[in-house]
Amino acid sequence: MISITAIIKSKQENIEEVKNLVQNLVIQTRKEDACIRYDLHTTENVFIIWEEWKDQAGLDIHNNQPYLQDFIKQSESLVASPILVYKTTQSL
Repeated sequence: MISITAIIKSKQENIEEVKNLVQNLVIQTRKEDACIRYDLHTTENVFIIWEEWKDQAGLDIHNNQPYLQDFIKQSESLVASPILVYKTTQSL
């Protein structure tokens, strides 16, 4: 299993637009066969996605989905800093 944490920090004036983009991303991604978990957590202008994938092949498919590529392009000018993505392993 592969775990990913993505942190998206919206510019204050773009919170609603980023929220809509992120929510669409979550809805679309949860339909993927290799997606075990794709949870969205928020606080003010920060959106955190906690992901779990069956395998690297499934994650690779996800990374090439048109809706993910669209999200990345559309959000570039709306975020306060580059999107941070961490591939992690469970410690305990």
